[in-house]
Amino acid sequence: MENGIIRSLLERRSCRSYKPEQISDDELQTVLEAGKYAPSAMGRQSAKMVVLQNKDDISALSRMNARIMGTDNDPFYGAPTVVIVLADRNIPTCVEDGSLVLGNLMNAAHAIGLGSCWINRAYEEFESEEGKAMLRKWGVEGDWRGIGHCILGYPVSVKEAAPRKDDFVTIVR
Repeated sequence: MENGIIRSLLERRSCRSYKPEQISDDELQTVLEAGKYAPSAMGRQSAKMVVLQNKDDISALSRMNARIMGTDNDPFYGAPTVVIVLADRNIPTCVEDGSLVLGNLMNAAHAIGLGSCWINRAYEEFESEEGKAMLRKWGVEGDWRGIGHCILGYPVSVKEAAPRKDDFVTIVR
């Protein structure tokens, strides 16, 4: 395939095993810039990204996420960077807007050689008093809805794509 963008979209996979070293500031800024340029309904830019690279904050959020999931495992798979995507809950398309940001983050990460994965349960985390207290601690004020987390890091390994299902597309002409 000749088009690098299409190839990158087809080759991106969720990464669930990360090297411990932190990504570079340049890599982080590149991925965040792509997130900023995600489409949003009516150009409202209703989403907000909160970047965690502090091990204590990541561990606290990981424990809360695991508790919601009902496990003791690290739902962030040891990734050294967690980008929390929130969106203004007063915007009717907040989930869609935040989801597009997450997609851009993951595709940009892959394009520059980073591993990434969307981690759920941000909604439950930031509906809780504990989650709201975390946001206040990080200086995030407002009426935010948790959309998801994009974990980032250097992948230990990259897996092959699963075959696509036969009935994925229906074309009506």
